[in-house]
Parts: sequence; C-alpha cells; structure tokens
Amino acid sequence: MSPVIAPAVRADIAELRQLYYAVYGPHYPVALGTDPAEMARLIADPHSLWLVTRCADTGALTASAAIHGEAGSRTGRLEGIAVHPEHRSAGLAAALTGALCAGMLDTGRLDSVYATVRTVSAGPQRVVARNGFRPLGILPNAVDLSSRESLALYARHAAGVLDRRIPVTEVPAPLLPLLRTAESALGIGYPGVRAAAGPLPAPAPHAAVERLEVIEAPAFVRRRFRERFPGAGGWFYPLHTPNVLLTPEDGRFEVYAYLNRAGGYGCLLTAHPDPAAAAAHLEPVTRALARAGAGYVEALVPLAHHEALSAFLAQGFVAGALFPAMRADGDGFHDYAVLSRSSERIDFRGVAVEPPLQPYLDCYVSAWASAHLPTSSEVAP
Repeated sequence: MSPVIAPAVRADIAELRQLYYAVYGPHYPVALGTDPAEMARLIADPHSLWLVTRCADTGALTASAAIHGEAGSRTGRLEGIAVHPEHRSAGLAAALTGALCAGMLDTGRLDSVYATVRTVSAGPQRVVARNGFRPLGILPNAVDLSSRESLALYARHAAGVLDRRIPVTEVPAPLLPLLRTAESALGIGYPGVRAAAGPLPAPAPHAAVERLEVIEAPAFVRRRFRERFPGAGGWFYPLHTPNVLLTPEDGRFEVYAYLNRAGGYGCLLTAHPDPAAAAAHLEPVTRALARAGAGYVEALVPLAHHEALSAFLAQGFVAGALFPAMRADGDGFHDYAVLSRSSERIDFRGVAVEPPLQPYLDCYVSAWASAHLPTSSEVAP
C-alpha cells in the first residue's frame, strides 16, 4: 500500500519534534526539527515544501522531509529526512523524496535541489540516489552530532539545466582532478580547461592581522550585511544568512559568516568591500571561527574565479565537492566548488561510501595529502 503523503501543518509541530528526537536524539543541529518558531515559518513559507506521512491505523506521524527554498534563489535543499524507527524499511523516505522533487523540480519551481547526506550508513545515499540525485563530493568532518561526521553532497537538477552550464577556461591546478572526477560521475564535460599559470598566492604574514573582533549579534550582523550588500551581486550562498561578523581593529575589511555552534560548523559567505580584501587573511579568519566552535569551515566559490579559489587553496582549504549549474545567470548557469578546512582530525574509518561516491573520496584524500603532507624534497634527511 502506498503511504499517504500530506503537507505538514502547524498543528504537527509538537509531534514532529518528537519524531526528530526519536530518530536523531538530542544532538540534531537543524532548526527544522527542534525550533518551533522556525518550523512554523518553514511550514508557511511559499518557497518551501514540507511533507509528512502518517500511520493508516493510528494516525501517528511516521516520516517527514522538506525541500527548503528561499526568495530570489532557484536552488533548494532537501533536509530533515526522518523515518520513525518503528516504520523503517517501508520506503517512506524514498516516497517523500520523490513527492518533494515532483512538487519543486518537475513543476519548474527550482532548477536544482541538493542534499547533505550522512555517511554513517549507506542507506541515506541509496534513498537520494533512487530519486535521481547524483553525488557531487565529500564534506569531511562537516557536522558534529554525537561525534564528528562526514557528509556526502548530492544534487538533482531540473531537465535541461546541466546542458546550459557556462564554460570555464582555467582553474588552479589542484582542482583538475576534481573536475575529471565530476566528468566521469555526472557525465558532464570540461573540455579545454587548463591549469591557471603561476603558483598559489602567498598568505599574509601572521602579524598582518594582529587581532580579529568576532561580533556575534545576529540582528545587527544581518542589518549591516543588507546595508553592505543591498543586491545579490556581491554574494551567493543559498539558504545561509550571516550571523557573525569578523573584522580587524582598523576595520579595513569585514568578513560575513554563518556559525552553527550546535553542529560545530561555519560557512564563509562574503567580505566587504570585496572578497579580495580578506583573501590574504583567511588563516586568522578560519582560526577565529574555530575558536568560536566551528571545527569545520566551508566556502562556496565560483569555478570561474580562479583567483579566489587559489587564495583558499593557499590557506589549506581543500576542494571536496563540485556543484555544476548551481547559479543561474541569464540563460546559463555557473558551476561552484565547495572548499573546506577542518581544525579537527579527519578520520574516514567507518564511513559508508556507495560506489558512485567512492571516486570523490579518493580524490579528496589525494588532494588533502598534496596540500598538507610534505613532499620527499621537504622532508629533512
């Protein structure tokens, strides 16, 4: 019998919180399953879709999932997949995912939907893969639940979107293996892409930024961010709103970031007056976020901006994922690279990786070793 699927409503919030607690315990770092005000907002959001299933006999909630969208963006996030332990192996997660994609992608409301999938077991990867999602890469140490977990990035695109990607001509040499991996895994092409000339830029001396002030006042940071970036041209990071501002004492640049202490991660969103102003100071910025609780720091960078990519690579960031056709630009779409750095030890033992994801894991391990392990010529005899 097919499950009965219906939109979530405000009256479901208390029961939904119980469902997420039953599935994830007390360490779930997502507001969708823990914050009643945010849950009510998402249920009412016209840019999002939240669906649930109920037991035909008792009427109790058995599963939940949502695609979270936002105004002005045609990229959504599949999140909050939860199936009650007593109702697993009934295909509920796959049924909800399929219904969500039909409502958001097949109808043309979104161009792409991505999901960050747990790797503690192969099940979550299989659920999204059965619904047309394909692997884009690995996010090592991306979230702290009961312990540090690595996530897999998957995405599904609307018909024809991948055919309208805007080509790039050059990228930093360390990114070429990731492009080749994506070509094979996704069936897309990067013909004629060459390695950018010249070495990676040298980072700023440690004394160049003596001290960074970390301002954690979410309402103030949002207001200042909107003043600095009244349009969307200076930043692009779907479904992330800055809640932290980092700046040196002389105020010559401002870095806007999103910090999630519950999940132990942070995202670098943009900088003022422009990203280049802070590019040489990523080391102190990353260290400041780590001290604030972000054991994992992530950046989303256009594949066409090889100068910005080079700056991150020079500061020890490693590209673990590639999101093709992520941002619309006229009739075309720009590709983005996901770069990250972890202040905690990365341990892939126990990670469950399905065969389509394995090449990305191999690519990341090789890239990390190239960035962080000394070569034979650097090792003292």
